[in-house]
Amino acid sequence: MSEPALELLDPKNDYVFFRLFSEAPDLLVDLINAVRSHEPPIVEVSLLDPRLSPEHLSGKRLILDLKAIDEQGQRYNIEMQVRRFPVWSARGTLYLARMLSEQPGVGDDYRKLKPVIGIHLLDFALFDQPEHADQALWCFELRDRTRPDVRLGRELQLNIVELRKADRLGHLPERLSAWIAYFEHWQEDTLMSSLSHPPVQKAIGKLRAMSADEEERYWAEARDKALRDEVTLLAVAREEGREEATRATARNLISTRRPQRRTDCSSNRADPCPSRSPSDCRAGRLKRNFCHDNLLGN
Repeated sequence: MSEPALELLDPKNDYVFFRLFSEAPDLLVDLINAVRSHEPPIVEVSLLDPRLSPEHLSGKRLILDLKAIDEQGQRYNIEMQVRRFPVWSARGTLYLARMLSEQPGVGDDYRKLKPVIGIHLLDFALFDQPEHADQALWCFELRDRTRPDVRLGRELQLNIVELRKADRLGHLPERLSAWIAYFEHWQEDTLMSSLSHPPVQKAIGKLRAMSADEEERYWAEARDKALRDEVTLLAVAREEGREEATRATARNLISTRRPQRRTDCSSNRADPCPSRSPSDCRAGRLKRNFCHDNLLGN
């Protein structure tokens, strides 16, 4: 009786992604060069923070990203994201800006500043408007609005790959096409076997080894569960916030529509008349008594 086929872990799981590329920097180099095929290729990278702590895996951070530096000193922020959330551009820009400001010595000499490059692999359509349906690879830089051929500098660059859209559109360079097929069709043995790009074949082998390791499976599944729990808690909090806002609105409407108590003649409080003459006080009391009798129907 043959053993059941091994169920491979999803390479888009950010724990799997982190482990795979942190342990094989040569694969990370190839992925970076595939995404940035319009730039001179890099030769090697060193990870700036290759360790995983329990806080990383428990959902304290929603994203596990790789930070690397190449032989020219350029910094990279590489991440895989399968869930869309608001303010994506603000978050991505902030992360890159931090990598600029945290470089040692840049406060004393701006010439020491090295470019920071973001590579974000998204398993969803970030630009889902109809007019953007034919593009899946994006590169954002500091350029002039009316003269986009004029670039202010090379300090910041953000590359975005919409994986599903890129897989659907096709017509990609062979190296990048192989990586996208790996991320989107890792469970299809026939297709995986047909990919001839050696780094992707090495990645498939490492994925099989990780999938056969019980501890690796445990942490990958724990990470996936932590992220699902985090998303659920955020959704519940938003729903409770909406419900509380609805209740507050209802209370405000009720309070504004409540009839106002008449105070000119229905009050029975004593009027000491500190500044009026005795005749004025008597007239005031007669007026209140008259109104009171009318309200009672006497």
